[in-house]
Amino acid sequence: MIAIPRLSAPRLNLAGLKGLLASRYLRPGAAAVLFVVALAVVAQLVGPGGKPRPVRIGLAPVFAHAPQGWREALSAAHGVSVTEDIVRLSERPLAPMAAGAWNAGQQAAPVVIGGPLAAAPIAGFFAPGPGGPLPIIAQNGRTPFEAYARPFAGNGRPKIALVIGGLGLNARATQAAIETLPGQITLSFVPYAEGLQGWIDMARAHGHEVLLETPMEPVDYPDNDPGPYTLMADAQAPDTTNKLEWILSRATGYFGLTNYLGSRFLADDHAYATFIGSVRGRGLGFIDDGSASRRIGGGIPRASAERVIDDQLSQQAIDQQLLALEAGALQRGQALGAGFAYPVTLEKVARWAGSVEQRGYQLAPASALAQKR
Repeated sequence: MIAIPRLSAPRLNLAGLKGLLASRYLRPGAAAVLFVVALAVVAQLVGPGGKPRPVRIGLAPVFAHAPQGWREALSAAHGVSVTEDIVRLSERPLAPMAAGAWNAGQQAAPVVIGGPLAAAPIAGFFAPGPGGPLPIIAQNGRTPFEAYARPFAGNGRPKIALVIGGLGLNARATQAAIETLPGQITLSFVPYAEGLQGWIDMARAHGHEVLLETPMEPVDYPDNDPGPYTLMADAQAPDTTNKLEWILSRATGYFGLTNYLGSRFLADDHAYATFIGSVRGRGLGFIDDGSASRRIGGGIPRASAERVIDDQLSQQAIDQQLLALEAGALQRGQALGAGFAYPVTLEKVARWAGSVEQRGYQLAPASALAQKR
């Protein structure tokens, strides 16, 4: 990881920009738009009378062997030179970005987004359980995942999704996340929260799709104890199912589950199979924070976060992680991050989300990145 402390003048990699203009990754017309964007960046960095404005910029690790053109794209979008000495971003296998995936010059296709989501529960997608309503697959085969996920239509640009979790326990943080973050940001709630259904209803009314957090046994249990309904790695299948049903019955309106901790539980084949079987039977999806990235989905919609954006709780570190998500989206066509409802996280994500689409990306709900695998 490197940091460029101050720039005394705008640093645009003109040679790299020239290469990007000729790159096969930009469709016709995009080159002209990118050139205008670059000029606009220069205008922003140069103050009145041609004097440079000092700027502080932090750069996250990015791919050292990514497809041609992605560094120049980031350089032009952020107005800095992304150099060759920046280390790689991810351990995951890299696949070339599809031609035209980054398409800043094309008008976005109309998409059906915005506005409140349908109030929960939706008829046909729940049945009474021992502790409350439980999600079920409708008679026509439609699943709660499909019913409660936020509608989304891609526009050809790289997709970036974020899950902000830990919600429901702190009223101020929960309300701030619901009201200040755009509806495309997915929110996840703690099952132990009081008034959980009210919080989920409020989130959906603001356009947010919702995940329910599932406490799972970590390797340092019981020193790190996720609570009385923690799914244990060595538990018998009926015990895991009973605990999971209690968690699921706490509220309605969620399209899937996400893990809270779980390093030991998710590493156990038997425990994971029991969990996934129950999730599949309920028609839900599973989106993890990266802890289960190597696990197959078992026939349910699955996605794994590439990074937790606020592992280091500072404004600069979060900025670096968000920039890294942009780099990952350019490289693979999509990227998923996770974070918690810390005040600094909410502030930085809200500001970043307000401008990310102007840089040629599409902000997407996490459900749009989930695939059966």
